[in-house]
Amino acid sequence: MSTFAPKYDNQKLSGARIAIATARWNGHITSALRDGAVKTLREAGVADDDIMCFDVPGAVELTFAASQLIETESFDAIIIFGCVIRGDTPHFDYVCQSVTQGITALNADCDTPIIFGLLTVENEQQALDRIGGPAGHKGIEAAQAALDMISFVRALS
Repeated sequence: MSTFAPKYDNQKLSGARIAIATARWNGHITSALRDGAVKTLREAGVADDDIMCFDVPGAVELTFAASQLIETESFDAIIIFGCVIRGDTPHFDYVCQSVTQGITALNADCDTPIIFGLLTVENEQQALDRIGGPAGHKGIEAAQAALDMISFVRALS
């Protein structure tokens, strides 16, 4: 179980706008990640109008989606959700590496925090364990991280 404890300051979250880009591939997993994040953001006081959800075909498209969302200059944080389950080919490694490097580069080069919500698992059960099972709920944790990062950025200004 996760030991992540959010540290965000609700006073610093007023008017925060958050985008969520979700891959449709393995949608039964990724939609649960998104739904957990949206619920957490609402519970933290983020208005429904300030949470924008977008779908993309698969995990590789998440980097492009995040880049386009950054360019709008409309969001205080962006969360990406995808789920890549290892198969019998090296495709898993290429997809995971592509998304990881892409999101890392965007985080290093841009002023909008991007929260990495890509599950990279060996099998479907491991993914299910991460949407409310023994491994916690990675969608909730991603939302908490987004709120923490918005507070962090706002504290600097």
